[in-house]
Amino acid sequence: MTFVRRFDHVGITVADLDAVTAFFVSLGLEADPKMAVEGEFLDTVIGMTGARTEIVMLRPPGGGTTLELSSFTRPDHLPGSPAAQANELGLRNVAFEVHDLHAAVDHAAADGYGLVGDIADYEGVWRMAYIRGPEGIIVSLAERLDK
Repeated sequence: MTFVRRFDHVGITVADLDAVTAFFVSLGLEADPKMAVEGEFLDTVIGMTGARTEIVMLRPPGGGTTLELSSFTRPDHLPGSPAAQANELGLRNVAFEVHDLHAAVDHAAADGYGLVGDIADYEGVWRMAYIRGPEGIIVSLAERLDK
């Protein structure tokens, strides 16, 4: 039996919701209005009592899988590892296909977000780079070369 119908979203918990939202919007994602979630539903699903979070859903132009950014106002968030390396356990990156990798990397650098390593080509098909975005989030950007 197959349970999964489709890939819906990836959720990332952040401290500064506005700054992280602005970063992803600057890369080209479209943001829904910020919304607050609290109450019995949230408490039940996440297994915490009295929780409150603000959420922004972001989507690529034309639709597709969304990115959920969430910032807890109750309870206080716990610090993550903003310098996590690619081999640390857990969610390590969120990936996007881009039109012009070099321009996207330059744009991120102008906002203070640098490369984790360097830009590399994979078998003449993909050009790829990891950027360390706000709060240490690693963003994988890839440009298709064989189109």
